[in-house]
Amino acid sequence: MAESDAVSSLERLGLTGYEARVFIALQKLGSGTARDVHRVAEVPRSQVYSAAENLEERGLVEVQQSNPMRYRPVSIETARSILRERFEREQERAFDYVEGVREEHSDDGEEQEDIWTVRGQEHVEDRIVELIREAEESVIFGTPDPDLMTETIETALRDREKAGLYVGVVSVDEGVRNRFADDAVLTTVPPPPFSGDTSIGRVVRVDGKGVLLSVLGEEDVSGINRETAFWSVETNFASALIELMNSSFDSFDRKV
Repeated sequence: MAESDAVSSLERLGLTGYEARVFIALQKLGSGTARDVHRVAEVPRSQVYSAAENLEERGLVEVQQSNPMRYRPVSIETARSILRERFEREQERAFDYVEGVREEHSDDGEEQEDIWTVRGQEHVEDRIVELIREAEESVIFGTPDPDLMTETIETALRDREKAGLYVGVVSVDEGVRNRFADDAVLTTVPPPPFSGDTSIGRVVRVDGKGVLLSVLGEEDVSGINRETAFWSVETNFASALIELMNSSFDSFDRKV
């Protein structure tokens, strides 16, 4: 990492540009006067005093009351802890405000049909894993493609089964089903109408209230899978799609 990048990172953690440069200069020097820092940091000497004073107030620099005054940085671990606590404190304050604003302006009397779109295989997987981990009662996951049953999804499904949830896996691919042969995870094949549909990527049903369906597009570039998912939780859309899934997997769904 270049020094300019380190300065930018420290700025994002709440320091000014001069403060960041002075702090880094003192790390190089070990300790030094304003004149020493000015030479190393290329910060105007008049600005070194104010930057060092601010760093002292933040707990990042110690000052020796000599003539001339000398400065030295606190240890790296101490500085890391101070900046981490500051970041977490500011983050908490910001999100407390955002949460309050959201609650203040939400309309509890209005029912919204929130249907979300996720594009890209990695983003779809992230959403699937999040839905699985949020499940409280049951999860059904389906895919015809063994490559779309990733280790991350497999682990999330096993974790929910171990937590006492009913977990089912639906796949036309025997290899996908066999991955759970030694588990309490229930497996089955999809009904005939869905068995030959090559456009379906992945399907998730969570707790009878959340659903995700992904479809695969044409591969414009060899080896790149175009996947788009639609998902919704606790909406009329989700309820209707879940009812369709329940009727399609009736015998299997009675178990989960």
